[in-house]
Amino acid sequence: MFAGSHSFLPKKENGASVVYVVDDDEAMRRSLSGLLESVGLRVETFASSQEFLAFPKRDVPSCLILDVRLRGESGLTFQQDAAKMGVRMPILFMTGYGDMRMSVKAMKAGAVDFFPKPFHDQDMLDAVADALARDGKRLATEHTATELRATYELLSVREQQVMGFVVAGLMNKQIAAEMNLSEITIKVYRGQAMKKMNARTLADLVRKAEALGIKPQRKSQP
Repeated sequence: MFAGSHSFLPKKENGASVVYVVDDDEAMRRSLSGLLESVGLRVETFASSQEFLAFPKRDVPSCLILDVRLRGESGLTFQQDAAKMGVRMPILFMTGYGDMRMSVKAMKAGAVDFFPKPFHDQDMLDAVADALARDGKRLATEHTATELRATYELLSVREQQVMGFVVAGLMNKQIAAEMNLSEITIKVYRGQAMKKMNARTLADLVRKAEALGIKPQRKSQP
C-alpha cells in the first residue's frame, strides 16, 4: 500500500485533466486509480501500452504513469516508440525492479519522474500535479501557436508580403518600390496586416512573425 496524505489540485484542473495509468498489475491499477480519483482527477487505466494507444485522448493537460516492466514488453521501449508517435504528455515511471541505470535512461529519454515501488502517496500526487501543470503549459503554447497561424493565414498575399518587408525593417517608401505599388497602398496593407494580426506595435508584429517562423522579405539588389 502507498503511504502519505492527499494533496488537492485546483478544481479547474481537476475537472479538465486526465491521468493515464499503464500497468499489467490489476491491483496496482486499482490502487493508483483510487488515489488519484480521491483528489478529483479523472483516471484511465490500461493493462498494456497497446490499449493505451488505442484509447482516444482528450486535448487537455494529461500525464502517463507507466510501469517499466510490462508483460511481454518494456516500458522504456514504449517510451521511445510513444515519442515517435507524437505522444507528448509527461511520463512518470514506476517499477518494483528499478535501478539507477534504468532511472537515468528513462530520464534521458524525457521522463519527468521515476518511482520505485512502494512509494508514498504524497510523492506521487505531487509529481502528478507538476506533470499536469507542465503539460498544461505545453498545450497553451501549442494552442497559441495554432491560433496565431490561423490569424496569419487570414492575411491576403499582399498583406503577407508587406508584413515580411516590415519585419525586415523596410520603410513604407522602400516597400512601395519593392512591390511597385504606391506608398499609400503600402500603408493600407500594413495597417490591415497589423489589425488582423492584433499587433499594436511594430515590435509586437515582429515577435509574432518570429513565433510563426516567418523569414523577413529581403530588399532586392539595385
